[in-house]
Amino acid sequence: MSDKQFKTDSGIEIKQVYTEPVEMNEQPGEYPYTRGVHPGMYRNRLWTMRQYAGFSTAEESNKRYHYLLSQGVMGLSVAFDLPTQIGYDSDHDMADGEVGKVGVAIDSLEDMEILFKGIKLEDISTSMTINSTGYILLSLYIALAKKQGADVKKISGTIQNDILKEYAARGTYIYPPEPSMRIITDIFEYCSKEVPKWNTISISGYHIREAGATAVQELAFTLANGKAYLKAAIDKGLDINVFAQRLSFFFNAHNNLFEEVAKFRAARRMWAKITTDLGATDPKAQMLRFHTQTGGSTLTAQQPKNNIIRVSLQALSAVLGGTQSLHTNGYDEALSLPTEEAATIALRTQQVIAFESGVTETVDPLAGSYFVESLTNEVEAAAWKLIDKIDVMGGAVKAIEQNFIQEEIARSSYQYTKDIETGDKPIVGVNKYVTDEADEPPVLKIDDSIRQTQMEKLKTLREKRDAAKAQACLNEVRRCAKGTDNLMPAVIDAVENLCTVGEISDVLREVYGEYKG
Repeated sequence: MSDKQFKTDSGIEIKQVYTEPVEMNEQPGEYPYTRGVHPGMYRNRLWTMRQYAGFSTAEESNKRYHYLLSQGVMGLSVAFDLPTQIGYDSDHDMADGEVGKVGVAIDSLEDMEILFKGIKLEDISTSMTINSTGYILLSLYIALAKKQGADVKKISGTIQNDILKEYAARGTYIYPPEPSMRIITDIFEYCSKEVPKWNTISISGYHIREAGATAVQELAFTLANGKAYLKAAIDKGLDINVFAQRLSFFFNAHNNLFEEVAKFRAARRMWAKITTDLGATDPKAQMLRFHTQTGGSTLTAQQPKNNIIRVSLQALSAVLGGTQSLHTNGYDEALSLPTEEAATIALRTQQVIAFESGVTETVDPLAGSYFVESLTNEVEAAAWKLIDKIDVMGGAVKAIEQNFIQEEIARSSYQYTKDIETGDKPIVGVNKYVTDEADEPPVLKIDDSIRQTQMEKLKTLREKRDAAKAQACLNEVRRCAKGTDNLMPAVIDAVENLCTVGEISDVLREVYGEYKG
């Protein structure tokens, strides 16, 4: 026996050998869905292969989307620039230096039309990583679908729309928690009736993990946030058996392969219990469906081609864990937005796993493993302990207001960084097997002139639109925000009349104020 102690990244001790079988009574597609949400899983249908893309102008991003679709991408995943994410038009002083940098700049319906030029929204599933302005970007998408002549009841996709993790880990919030939760439940209510195939929220552990959380913390804090959204919607009078069917999750995949698989399996079981305890009886309302992205924070600028192997391991963990959708990072993303070559390699990684590895040919292939079943139980038990602490505080919103979640993440992040610095956590190319040779792949550069282009487009748009009609629309958004009428119809009407993302955001800033943290 070895005297050395081994642990997962969450600190769960790993035994030298596992000899005790763990009782398994359920089948895939059966409550509590530990083994998967569908009986046949990938034997019947592969996960949706997505590549996160969006940069520069709508024109440039549109070219990348057409390229990715030609290479076998099955769904689009849109990255928005920082001004769009926090509700500033490209001509606002706060947008200076950020337009088109970390995603595509979208100011109006005209930008949205260019972004999806030649792409029928009824024929494609689109995921949009957008939170505080999610209600506006969804309204733009709906308005464009209507303009294309699509049946909006058939369009499908997801908006991230998870504001609680923004307060806890990421920071692209605008409004205080209470009105932010009101906006989210308005989206739940509207879409359940008008856009029934749309996933109205992607409750995100991804950014919690990127901020430094462990796998157990990612799981616990994400499900605690999910629980808060369920309760807010129930308090609004919505039926959990209806709205919970359109909730999805977004998890991170890191390098500790077996812990990641255990996390995904435990997540389904835990969510089934949470929804059932809150009154869900419809199986579709009890199922946790999730998208996975490989771990951006695990990518290194040193020896960047090593990232191809990291991404492959992470993608494999997501597939073995039963993901419904997957985005693989480009190997160069520690240096810049992915080049076309890096994005293609990332997509090919998914395709090789899907068509050459054989892991899709049986459901939950690691089921019954003494190690994986034991680890699934241990990850679940550790996550419940954290959720119980949050419940005692009054739920996720109160835990965030008391800084509990932020402090837990910060503590784990500090320890992880310290372990890398001391060498206790080996990172190949960073603190182990370091070389002096420079490996500098070509990087994607974003031209600063993009802001000027967007400013000119905005000037033209404001000159040609019906100013009185646009102002009337903004007044209606203000009235709904101050009252109790659902915001979505007024916002859709506003974007159809060429009101901009910044203008609509500013109306709600005026009504709700800004959250300072």
